[in-house]
Amino acid sequence: MTEAQWISRQLGIERFISIQDEYSLLVRDPERELLPMAEAYGVGLLPYFPLAGGMLTGKYRKDQPLPEGARLNVNSARYGDRFINERNWTIVTELQAFCEARGRSLLELAFSWLAANPRVSSIIAGATGPEQVEANIAAVGWTLTVEDLKEIDRITGQGRN
Repeated sequence: MTEAQWISRQLGIERFISIQDEYSLLVRDPERELLPMAEAYGVGLLPYFPLAGGMLTGKYRKDQPLPEGARLNVNSARYGDRFINERNWTIVTELQAFCEARGRSLLELAFSWLAANPRVSSIIAGATGPEQVEANIAAVGWTLTVEDLKEIDRITGQGRN
């Protein structure tokens, strides 16, 4: 991607203006190389799986059965094995406490955290009904403070670039 942007600049031709990658509170890999490149070249990020297969919705609880028909239950081979693990349960449990202490939901945190990143142009979020679309839209209304972001980094064991 960096080379494509550099070549576009050198030749004076159209360049990429956005990229898609998986990015969430549980999958922060783009922070290592992709987001610094996006910053350097003015490229926007369209994150997919912002709710980590549903782990960041607040509907799943450790040591409790998965809800009937839930994505991680129905597609366990595809999603469950990928998202359900001790690391993620630990993070989700701490993030849930973070949200509850502030009178907010995990869904609000997941979307507002992404929206707080200036490189995130929009968020690719699936929904199974109109009520989920409305909840997703409303979820970006939480303006996180610098202290909130630092605490989130501590909880997730990561840091934004």
